Amino acid sequence: MTATIVAPATPQRRSKRASNNAVLAGAIILGLLALVAIFAPLLAPHDPETVVADQVLGAPSLEHPFGSDALGRDVLSRVMFGLRVSLLVSLAAVLVSTAIAVPLGLLAGYFGGLTDTAISRVLDMVLVLPALLLAITFIAILGPGSTVAALAIAVIYLPILARVMRSSTLVVTRNDYVLGARARGAGHLRVLIGHVAPNALGPVIVQASVLSAFALQLEAALSFLGLGTQPPTPSLGGMLSDGRDVLSQAPWVEIFPGLTIVVAVLSFTLLGEGLRRAFDPKGVAA
Repeated sequence: MTATIVAPATPQRRSKRASNNAVLAGAIILGLLALVAIFAPLLAPHDPETVVADQVLGAPSLEHPFGSDALGRDVLSRVMFGLRVSLLVSLAAVLVSTAIAVPLGLLAGYFGGLTDTAISRVLDMVLVLPALLLAITFIAILGPGSTVAALAIAVIYLPILARVMRSSTLVVTRNDYVLGARARGAGHLRVLIGHVAPNALGPVIVQASVLSAFALQLEAALSFLGLGTQPPTPSLGGMLSDGRDVLSQAPWVEIFPGLTIVVAVLSFTLLGEGLRRAFDPKGVAA
């Protein structure tokens, strides 16, 4: 009878297991939230904009599991529709920002010289401004609304993603397969698209998932200030703003939208941390 020898878990194995768990947890939570947001019209028990006079500040019950707000509107239904708006705005902002940042960072890192200097200086000008102040200025010029809020958030996070792409490109361009492609006479476009971009995108994907959490918080902050999604369309930040006046009397009006924001941000954070561990296990183990 032979004894089975179990190899001790190495830091790399522990890192891989932790990254898998984090990605799985984040993906499951985010997937559930996305399903609720997508199917909000079917899942919501009430119309989120219907005012019921005799249900003003109603406590949580079977008919209204999350209670009702100061106008008698169902909080659960408004949270579902508000989540829909918040996810849509934050994800759209990050996608637009990534779509612009990737080619900018790619060009800056690959060509260097004047191209890198020009792109980096413009990005630095945006990066030095406080995020909320820049968003408020942007909205003050174009007017409030979900679309403008998404564009403002996209502009705010564009320099961060572009700098990550630039740094990743600088590392990838030193690899042998890129140098070999150049030595074989491959053109710049072929090298960029075929060799550099696919291998430099990993850190950008990680950063984009992390920034999605910050984008959701920023969207909620703008809506809280009345600069994002406009009434009567429900938004999580707008619900927090409405609930602050009745917090002591009806805390559920404030608690449930706040918890939804926390859970959504946590899911993006877990996903980003898991992806970071997966793309850079050596850095995590160190």
